[in-house]
Amino acid sequence: MDTRPPLSPRDIAAAERVAATGIDEAMIERLVRTFYGRIRDDSLLGPVFGAAIADWEPHLRKMMDFWSSVALYTERYDGRPMPAHVRLPIGPEHFERWLALFAATTAEVCPPAAAAFFNDRARTIARSLLMGVEFMKGGGAGPAR
Repeated sequence: MDTRPPLSPRDIAAAERVAATGIDEAMIERLVRTFYGRIRDDSLLGPVFGAAIADWEPHLRKMMDFWSSVALYTERYDGRPMPAHVRLPIGPEHFERWLALFAATTAEVCPPAAAAFFNDRARTIARSLLMGVEFMKGGGAGPAR
């Protein structure tokens, strides 16, 4: 007789995601660390992030929590991304570069199914953040691709 409690719908969804994509915490950490290494070295994004982030490790941990919550339903992330992005000097070109670097990173560190998942979510997130940033700043730029 199995005495374990039944799996929650969230646990089932996470297990299905892992089975379909291979995403796990180690992959998320590799993705985040590799991606933000590229961000720091990028001529467009590096100065923006460098001016906003004094201590990178807490930011990296927060981003690992974010992607773990998105991909594995862990609910570890509790941040508010819109206020953090609205105060930055960013526009559509920054989001386009962010997406390009992210896609290059997922292609390098993830199997194809995981890369597709992360890139799909990243495009949705970028579109939402860009619309919010432009709205809050009083602009009218279209969504990032």
